[in-house]
Amino acid sequence: MSNSTLSVHKILHGLQGNLTVPGDKSISHRVAILGALAHGSMQVTNYLCSEDCLNTLRAMQQLGAQVIPGDAPQNFTIVGTAMQPHAPAHDIDCGNSGTGMRLMAGVLAALPFASRMYGDASLSKRPMQRIIAPLQAMGARIEAQGAKEGCAPLQIDGKRLSPITYTLPMASAQVKSAVLLAGMLTGGTTTVHQPAITRDHTERLFEHFGIPATISDNGLSISVTGPVTITAKNITVPADISSAAFWMVAAAIVPGSKLCLRGVGLNPTRNAILRVLQRMGAHIDITPTCTVGEPYGDITVRYSPHLKGTEILADEVPNLIDEIPILAVAAAFAQGQTTIRNAAELRVKESDRIATTVQNLRTMGAAAEEFEDGLAVCGGQPLHGAVLDSFDDHRIAMSFLIAGLQAEGHTTLLHCKNINTSYPGFAEHLHRFLNA
Repeated sequence: MSNSTLSVHKILHGLQGNLTVPGDKSISHRVAILGALAHGSMQVTNYLCSEDCLNTLRAMQQLGAQVIPGDAPQNFTIVGTAMQPHAPAHDIDCGNSGTGMRLMAGVLAALPFASRMYGDASLSKRPMQRIIAPLQAMGARIEAQGAKEGCAPLQIDGKRLSPITYTLPMASAQVKSAVLLAGMLTGGTTTVHQPAITRDHTERLFEHFGIPATISDNGLSISVTGPVTITAKNITVPADISSAAFWMVAAAIVPGSKLCLRGVGLNPTRNAILRVLQRMGAHIDITPTCTVGEPYGDITVRYSPHLKGTEILADEVPNLIDEIPILAVAAAFAQGQTTIRNAAELRVKESDRIATTVQNLRTMGAAAEEFEDGLAVCGGQPLHGAVLDSFDDHRIAMSFLIAGLQAEGHTTLLHCKNINTSYPGFAEHLHRFLNA
């Protein structure tokens, strides 16, 4: 199997044993940014060494942070800039990472120097106006220079900003975090109101680093008063539940499986995938091992022969937006219909994940329908192997490789290099189960 093309076949044995997936992507981005600004040095354990997160780490090194290697690539020490970062010597490459670009925009807008961020072809098509608008309301000078309106590259002429009270037009942890990160560097109190609860890694890391923030209205309103002082503090990044989700579904659909996923993040704003799979009839046992800060634990999944379709509720969508492609695969192996609506955000991910998920499901023989804001899958029909395009989307690639483990014949995914943006080592883990 090459990096760009991966092939699987139907396996006749279950997935057995223990598996540890890499560190959480969302948390790793934020640890790099906050650790690089902090006073002092801190040990980071289990950082996600994916292309996306390494780009963010390199960006913070361009601003003056030091990274001292540890005993493994995912373990290292960050020496922060003591809240005195300097201008980057050249443009910042964000690669494929919308998270990295949007979060760093909030920081760079509030710093007293100019910078410019760019990304690959996929990132250059993704909407940035959603973070530009609130940052400009704070007084930021940001210009979107992309061929597509409102898209990267972003030219930022940093300056002192003014605090803001901002109501998010959509439920977006990235927009919320961009505003809060700008707010922590800005004199006065900045408040963000969100229409629904989104992943709260920024808020939890504020608490970890001693950054004073106020959370009210059952988590829908978050305020930070700046400028703050960040004190370095050692941290362990849990395994990424979005990466673990692929193997949860694999174990649920492959007969004879019993797979334990170790040290997986159990953050309540990220674990809707567990509740939805359990509602579909998946056999899942959860053993918490850490309940403070970012909680994590072990998740054991057994083959679940009687999966049934379900309706994904509107308030669940922000919590499992990244897991919808693999959840759609699970739906194809369930009896009855699974419906996902209120998920138009999927159309502006690395690919249009509504269109690409439905197209690949249909190519494999599943009954799938596309809506403007979601999709429906009528499960229970046998899937057959096919040659599929990943559309340069890591989650589409991994989702349909998992589908191929229970499809008749062989399944080949094209253009899989982007898997490394979130899950380095996926091909090796896949190979392990194919050849067990």
